[in-house]
Amino acid sequence: MKPIKEDLISLIRKMPDNATIEDIMEQLYVKQKILEGQKQLKTGDSCTHEEAKEILSK
Repeated sequence: MKPIKEDLISLIRKMPDNATIEDIMEQLYVKQKILEGQKQLKTGDSCTHEEAKEILSK
């Protein structure tokens, strides 16, 4: 697994040359949320789709 710094630099390099700071920040935010979700799955800190629907219905 690549270090996070290299992963983020690669992500930014793949963006178009006319990307704005906001575009970059959005991509970094999405990446952060994906990493958080993956960590939650590994630690078992998640719920099933049915459990989520039940929580949201309250």
